[in-house]
Order: sequence, then C-alpha cells, then structure tokens
Amino acid sequence: MNAAIDTWIHAHTDDLVAWRRHIHANPELARREYATTEFVATRLTAAGLSPKILPGGTGLTCDIGPEGPRIALRADMDALPMQEATGATYSSTVPGVSHACGHDAHTTILLGAGLALATLPELPVGVRLIFQPAEEVMPGGALDVIAAGALDGVSRIFALHCDPRLEAGQVGMRLGAITSAADTIEVVLDSPGGHTSRPHLTTDLIYALGTVVTGLPGMLSRRIDPRTGTVMVWGAVSAGQAPNAIPQTGMMTGTVRTGDHDTWELLEPLVEEIVHGLLAPTGVRYQLNYRRGVPPVVNDEVSTRMFEDAIATVGQDALADTPQSGGGEDFSWYLETVPGAMARLGVWSGEGDQLDIHQPTFDLDERALGVGVKVLTSLVLG
Repeated sequence: MNAAIDTWIHAHTDDLVAWRRHIHANPELARREYATTEFVATRLTAAGLSPKILPGGTGLTCDIGPEGPRIALRADMDALPMQEATGATYSSTVPGVSHACGHDAHTTILLGAGLALATLPELPVGVRLIFQPAEEVMPGGALDVIAAGALDGVSRIFALHCDPRLEAGQVGMRLGAITSAADTIEVVLDSPGGHTSRPHLTTDLIYALGTVVTGLPGMLSRRIDPRTGTVMVWGAVSAGQAPNAIPQTGMMTGTVRTGDHDTWELLEPLVEEIVHGLLAPTGVRYQLNYRRGVPPVVNDEVSTRMFEDAIATVGQDALADTPQSGGGEDFSWYLETVPGAMARLGVWSGEGDQLDIHQPTFDLDERALGVGVKVLTSLVLG
C-alpha cells in the first residue's frame, strides 16, 4: 500500500502545488473560510467521499475506511490579517489577508492524504479528516469542532505544522510539550489624577503602572519553576499625555506563556494574587482581565513513536529533533480529549534566509507538500 501512495504522490505532485497556490491566492480569515471549505469538499465528493460541513458553515470532516475507532488527521484552514509581501505569482489577491502561517499547505496536504487513502482498496483503520476553521483566533476553532462531535469515535489524532527552520524533506518530532500555553493579560488602571507636584494628594497611576510592568514578570519568575519555560512579556502600555499631569487612566496588555500543563492551570489565580499585592499599597483602582488561551500541545509517547515510524518512511534522515516552541496552537484542545501528537514539517528550501511564520514575506518550499502527504498516510497504514 505504501508503494501505491508513492505512485499517487508522484502522479499528483502538480495537483498538490496547484491546490496550495489556489488556496494561497484566495486566503480567508477565521470563521470566513467558506470558499476554502467548498474547494476541499468539492474534491472529496468527486472522489466518492462524503464530507460533512461543520455547523458554522466553515470547516468540514470526512470519514474514510472501516467503521470502528478512527485515527483523526487535522489541518487548519484560516489565514492571517496580514498583507503579503512575497512577490510570488500566486500572492494573495485579498488586501490585508495572507497565508503567512502555512495553513494553505496544511489544508492541501490533508486533502492530498485523504484522496490518496481513498484510492486504496482497504485501510487497516478508519480515518477522519478534520479541516478546522479559526486556528488563528483564541481560544481557537478547535473547541467548535470538538463541540460538533468531530472526536466522537476517535481514538487518536495527529497534525503537521510548517516549520521554516527545517529543510523540506525533514520532519521534526518531540516527545512531551512541543508548544506552549498562551494566555492574555490586560490591566486597566483608574486614578483621580492630579498635578505631578502633589502626588501625595492623589494616587500616582504611572508609578503603579510601572510597579506592575516590572513587578509581575519578576514575581512570576520567582514563584514558578524556571524549568517550565514560563515567560510573561508586556506588548502594549499606555497612559497619560502631559509631563506635569498624573493621568486618570492607564492600561497594559501582554501575554504569559508556559510549556507546562500543570503550571498553566495555576497561572490565572497566581497572576491575580501578584497584581493585587503590587497595586494595593498604591491606592490605584484596577481591573484585571485574564483571558485564557490554549493549553500546550503535549505529544504522548505512543503517538510520538507512531509519528517517528511514519516519518522514517520518507527517508533515513527525515526525522529531526525540534525544540519546544513558545507559541500557542489550538490543536492542544483535541489532546485534552484524546491522545495524539503534532510534528513539524520542514518547509525551508535550504537556500537563503529562514523566514519565520507570521512574517509578510513567509513562503515555503512546495516539495514539502508530498512529504506531508507521505507522513500522514503512513500514520494510517502503519
């Protein structure tokens, strides 16, 4: 059966490239992936399969093979609100929207894997393809997919994610946490304001703001085991206009990330405790908005070994080590229900700069598409 898959990939390499470029040129934002959904569903239906559109109208699932416990394969479909600057002939035709994270490749690879598997006379296990909307928005479209029953009857789930730090032909694998939890913190401060010559007659909002800006990351670094990879960074701070006026309002927003699932559960109450302790002596009123994002993706041992075996079918040197990322990925929500794993698909050409995802100049080596199809199909056939 592996030989049949290799034949399919060789015969459809041009199709994989064409599909990816079509999706790339026509990106859609989270929960607006209507055309992408139709594009995938049309090709699955033409192959004699029966895709099911998810209740929101974007995203779909499709079962292949025998009944019983199924292996799920997942790809995300949405693009980013970012202007593309690659200059490619297949650049985004939608102003301010682009596939700068490789979801066009993820969708193409899963479509190819599904169509390749559908050509085989029988499969050793049932498969569910999950084309997921809205990965790029927190807490992620995975929760909607799970609520729609996409994991019913699923025993294990797998996914690939583009990695421009690895060359095309390589796939990175890691046992345990491969991404991090990512939460958002917003602190809104409120003070009567006043003249900077008389701070003792009011509450000094700027001083209070500075106390939290420096104190919260510092205190977290002393209250949490550094081996968990926990880091808190502010992304925006604003308050005041005049040099001689203590402002009445201020705001700071940032993210806190951790690679440890148990630590993620503790973060919200710990942040609340520290912020209260820092601000109580200042007298400044505040509102803390803590928004939980996603847990870390934690690859279990069995799924990791299955992935490693599948990657080995690509070639002797295909398997690569990969570090834990500080980024978040809503694939983690699936792993709260069933075991599974995510691997990193190398998409660097081996020449020139290694451009990061979420950059307007990000593009990928399309030789990785066939590699991705090979790995996903090998997971099923193995």
